[in-house]
Parts: sequence; structure tokens; C-alpha cells
Amino acid sequence: MTVGGPALGLRDRKKIQTRDTIRREAMRLIKANGYASTTIEQIAFAADIAPSTFFRYFPTKESVLIANDLDQVTIDALAGLPSDMPRFKAFRRSLEITLVALTAAEWRFERARLRLVLSVPELKAAQLDEYRHTVERLAESEAHRTGRDPQDLEVRVFVGALSGGLMAALDGHLSELTNRMQRTLDLLEAAMHFDGIVET
Repeated sequence: MTVGGPALGLRDRKKIQTRDTIRREAMRLIKANGYASTTIEQIAFAADIAPSTFFRYFPTKESVLIANDLDQVTIDALAGLPSDMPRFKAFRRSLEITLVALTAAEWRFERARLRLVLSVPELKAAQLDEYRHTVERLAESEAHRTGRDPQDLEVRVFVGALSGGLMAALDGHLSELTNRMQRTLDLLEAAMHFDGIVET
């Protein structure tokens, strides 16, 4: 999934297709056989690639399921917004851009991926690490957009609260997603109207 920018060349499209195939086959095998019983060799065979090719796309088995492609779309969208746009307005706009770019098939995959991750004990710690990494990247993007320090407590509290709230909003049908996202942002904005966190 990409937003804007020049059209991808054949090589890049093939890379994306291969990556998507690896993830899809990994999910299918893990659902059928369990996480511990599924090997990288089995995933590679199902995806019709060599095990060495697998490692060009993912460093570990867990990273196949932990990777969240939606985060980068949102981060890129946020980075491209004007520096004087208020925080909540900027995040609303970046999420709108993400949702427009999200196909029904991509949404179903992300929902299935998240359910599977949360059902596998071995993946929960890795998911928490990925969540922390996402917060770091969002904080860096927002700080760069507004000329703030990424370690600024206000920036980190704002981004952390948003990230946690939006994870809860993902628990719904695609047809409800936009409304759930907007409702989540409304609730967060109402709760965060204190000095320095939300512009009035």
C-alpha cells in the first residue's frame, strides 16, 4: 500500500508482491499448524521462494506477523502536512489519508494479522516492542513536522495516547472504521485539553 508519489517500477512491484505472498502464506500456515510448529523453510516453500530470499524481506519469523504496514503510511502522511496545522487536525488528516489508501483486502489482512498476533503468546512481547517503535517513529515525525524535540514529553504523551486509543478503534468492521477512528479522536481530544497537549 502506497500513498501518492511516482508509479512503482516492475521490480518494486514484484518485491511488494513477494513480500505480501510471504506474509499471506505465513499466516495461513501458522493458523493451520501453530506458530511454534511453522518453520521459515515451510513458509518459504509455500511462498515459492528460497529460505535465503525470505531473509531479504524479514529478519525473523516473528517479524512477518509483527510488521504493520499501516503505520508507515500514517507516518509518511503526517510528515507531509503543514507545520502550523494543529496536532489533532494533522492526525485526523493523516488517518484519513491512510484509510483512503486502505483496500478492503488490506483491511481484512491487518485485522486477521492482529488477531493472530494477540492469540500467540510468543508474539505478544514482540508486538509490544513494535508498538513502542511505532510511537518512537510517530513522535519523530510529529516533532519534525512542528520543529519540536522528539523527546519532548508533550509530543510523546500526545503520540502515545493517540496510538493506544487507535489500537482500540481497530476492533471493528471496515464499514465502521472511519467513524470509530473519528470517535476515538474526539474522546482523546476531549480528555487531553490541558496545557501544552492540545491546541485550543
